[in-house]
Amino acid sequence: MTNKMVCDLETGVCGEASDNDLETIVLNQPQKKITLYYVTDPICSHCWALEPVLRKFEEQFGHYFELHTVMGGLLENWDGFADVANGIGSPSDVAGHWREVGEYSRMPIDGTLWLDNPVQSSYTPSRVFKMVQQKDEHLARTFLRRAREAVFAFNQNIGDEQVLINIVNQIGLAGEQVVRESGLSDGHEYLNQDLTFARSLGVRGFPTVIMVNEENKGVKIVGSRPLEYYIKGLEQILGGTESVKGKTPPLLTNLLEKEGLLFAKEIEVLYDLEPTEVNTFIQEALPSNDYELREILGETYIFKESY
Repeated sequence: MTNKMVCDLETGVCGEASDNDLETIVLNQPQKKITLYYVTDPICSHCWALEPVLRKFEEQFGHYFELHTVMGGLLENWDGFADVANGIGSPSDVAGHWREVGEYSRMPIDGTLWLDNPVQSSYTPSRVFKMVQQKDEHLARTFLRRAREAVFAFNQNIGDEQVLINIVNQIGLAGEQVVRESGLSDGHEYLNQDLTFARSLGVRGFPTVIMVNEENKGVKIVGSRPLEYYIKGLEQILGGTESVKGKTPPLLTNLLEKEGLLFAKEIEVLYDLEPTEVNTFIQEALPSNDYELREILGETYIFKESY
C-alpha cells in the first residue's frame, strides 16, 4: 500500500495524496530563520504513521530548522458528520480504517475504541496540548506523543478527561489543573489561534509539513511521505545549491532515555535496519536492565524500566 496519505481537514477522512501535494508557497509573515510548521491532530492516524520518518528527519536534519507543532482540528464533533463516498458516517466506521493504517505502517493501531468508547472530539486533547505548550514546547510534544501512544496503540479514549489528566501527570505537570484550564476561555482561544493559522497556511489535511525560510518562501508537503520528500523540501527551501548533510542518529540509549517508549518500526527507520535485525540491535545497544521488550498487535516495542 502507498504511504502517500493525507487526512482531509473538512471531512476528517484519510486517503491517498497526490504528487501535487508537494508545492511551493509564499507566506505573508516574515521569518527570521527556517521554521518547520507541523500541522497535525492528536487522532490523525496518518500522523501516527509518519512518526518514524518525522523523528528521523528531525534527529538528522533538525539543525537546519526549528520545529513548531500546530493543531489543525480534525474532528470538532460527530453532529451531522457524514462521508458517504468513503463509507464513514459514524465513529464505528473509523475502526477498520485505523487498523488498515496500522497494518501498512506497522505503527500499532488497535482502533476498537471506535466501536465501544469513541472519541467524540479531537478538540479536547488539542486544547490540552495548547495549554501545555504555553508552559513548555518540549513538554507539549511529549504530551502529544503520549496521547498518541494512548489512543492508537493502547486503545484509550483521549477525549476522556481522566485519561488526559493521567497523561499530563505522567509528563510532570498538574493534570487536573491543566485539563481544567484547557476547557476555559484561554484554552479555546489558544486552539482557535492555531486553527486560524493553519487555515492561513492553506492547510486542508493532515499531516502537513511547511518549511519557511527567511526570504518568506515556503515548501508545503501534504500527507505521510517517505523521508526523501522532506529532505528534498529542505534542500529546496535552502536554495537547492547543495545537498543537506544529516547528522549521525543518536545512540539508542540516549533516544530511549528521551522518548521513554519506542516501537520497532521507529528503530528500523532511524537506524536503517531490516525488521529481522531489530531485536539483535536492541540487545547489543542497550543494557538488559535498562529496558523491557514487549509486543502489541504483532509489533515489538521497548520502554524504559521507569516509564
